[in-house]
Amino acid sequence: MSKQPVKVKLFRVKGTFIGKKEKFTFIKEIRALNEEEAKEIVYSEIGSKHKVTRKHIQFEEVKTIDPKETKDPIIRYLSGLER
Repeated sequence: MSKQPVKVKLFRVKGTFIGKKEKFTFIKEIRALNEEEAKEIVYSEIGSKHKVTRKHIQFEEVKTIDPKETKDPIIRYLSGLER
């Protein structure tokens, strides 16, 4: 049994969530294997930081991006663009 290398992609996730008193917009850049995993990571991060349930998080767009398009320095480093 040979193991195939896993290809990690970069996703830009845009959406909104309803906080305690107002509606917030977010844009997150996520490293994930697929679109569903990217959404799960966003659910986890926003839910943890803002104490928001999944039903209050709405996704407007989830798209794959090129590593050169990212603005996050950690993701740029992990993609090998910065050393």
